[in-house]
Amino acid sequence: FETLIDYQEKSVVSTEIINKKTGTITIFAFDENEGLSEHSAPFDAMVQVIDGTLQLTIDGEEFTLNKGDMIIMPANVPHALHAKTKFKMILTMIKS
Repeated sequence: FETLIDYQEKSVVSTEIINKKTGTITIFAFDENEGLSEHSAPFDAMVQVIDGTLQLTIDGEEFTLNKGDMIIMPANVPHALHAKTKFKMILTMIKS
């Protein structure tokens, strides 16, 4: 999976691998110090880190995730991401 997407300087890039009405799988690449501000999604989502290290905040609780780690972000709960190093992740969202 690491080779499906490349890092871009000072950017967050993503590519959808699967997009069905029942869910999506998207791969992301974050440059160091990039991130996503706090937001929520109407569905549970699973993050799988495939390269690097990120700081993830879920409902105010901070988690540091490294290559090989996985976490579930519950539906309708605020979360935010920050790249401690360049990192890549797979986001799986199930809509049913």
